[in-house]
Amino acid sequence: MKAMDSQPSIERNRVRFIDRVRFQLGGGLIFCALGPIAARTSIESSSFYLPATFNTAVLATLAIIIGFAIFRNVKTFPGAVPSTFALSTFATTFALAMIVPLILRIEYSWTQFLFHFAATMTFYGLVERRSGTAISLRFAVIPGGTVKRLPDLPNVHWHRLARYDDAISNVHGVVADLDTDHSAGWDAAMTRYLLAGFPVYHWKQLIEQLCGTVEIEHLSENHLGALNPNRLNIKMKTVIDFVLAAIALVVLSPIMLLIALIIRLESPGPAIFKQERTGFRAKTITVYKFRTMRNDHLTESGDAMARRLSAITQSNDSRITRVGKFLRKTRLDELPQLFNVLKMEMSLIGPRPEAVSLTLWYEQELPFYHYRHIIKPGITGWAQINQGHVADIDDIKVKLAYDFYYVKYFSPWLDLLILVRTLVTAVTGRGAR
Repeated sequence: MKAMDSQPSIERNRVRFIDRVRFQLGGGLIFCALGPIAARTSIESSSFYLPATFNTAVLATLAIIIGFAIFRNVKTFPGAVPSTFALSTFATTFALAMIVPLILRIEYSWTQFLFHFAATMTFYGLVERRSGTAISLRFAVIPGGTVKRLPDLPNVHWHRLARYDDAISNVHGVVADLDTDHSAGWDAAMTRYLLAGFPVYHWKQLIEQLCGTVEIEHLSENHLGALNPNRLNIKMKTVIDFVLAAIALVVLSPIMLLIALIIRLESPGPAIFKQERTGFRAKTITVYKFRTMRNDHLTESGDAMARRLSAITQSNDSRITRVGKFLRKTRLDELPQLFNVLKMEMSLIGPRPEAVSLTLWYEQELPFYHYRHIIKPGITGWAQINQGHVADIDDIKVKLAYDFYYVKYFSPWLDLLILVRTLVTAVTGRGAR
């Protein structure tokens, strides 16, 4: 890029056709919804308006549209692996669509439905492998303020502008410190970039979206009040949590009873481990978990240091039993916390509650630590799926940044992403400790 003495030539960053909604949704409907219908009616010389053919096509079309809408909303969050989440989303919507004819007792075709499903998984799997979601991002950086703190990130290139009349092209946006005063030339340049279609980001907000963290070192940073979650969403979330927890306990009760029996057979002591943890609004709650350690190594007594060390689980901790290792890896040890959700002390998704002894330590070391407690803690959360279990103070700072991100950007879409990634961990064991 070279500096120009005249009006800068600004070229909009082009979006490839494969990344456009018209291709991904329109192409999906043509290939995945109409394709199997055309193939069936042609091979069987049958009519599209037969009840079984028509009903199946409508259900498949709805599954594609709803799945695409969910995926487009969730894929913008950091950590949403596009190909994996696309397939998980469409598998879920198709599974739910198949429940409809069973409930309404309408005619449908299993064979045709499977063809719709196979076509959808093939089409969107290929689209996400070839789309621009994995390409490198390029941003033009306006000098001034604290943009010098921009971190080095994989697949992100920062092109630092030297003059306000520098030409820019093929970038995904412009980055600046919008809290600082820029010269009239740079202010005019930002206006030109906006009018040309380049979004201008405050660098801290962009880093939040790229990394999935919100860091707060001073009260003025990130406008702390902006982290307040929407109260209506919180109330709706509470109702949904209660209903889902009740259903989950009924469905999973045989598995939970079996786990409890195996724990008792492997080592002496109760199957359920109770621990005092810090919950909503920093109030102490009793959290239930399946016991994963030998009972003689679990303690809530002693001085502050002893309680703190007892609450910290190290890598390859010798206290963990063989069954406990499996339960931790699959996160099945968290299932008894469904009772905490029914007691409305916890949510299914939210910042993980810490042991009281650790909370007392963290609040002395970290500014605004208690701000993570303005919403209910969860069985799983944003920090847990991105970072896993940590206890070192430096790692807790990173965890706190993840928690602040969840509080600030809380939405049903983010919860859905966390739920899917948690289920992936439960099935594969990856990401748990």
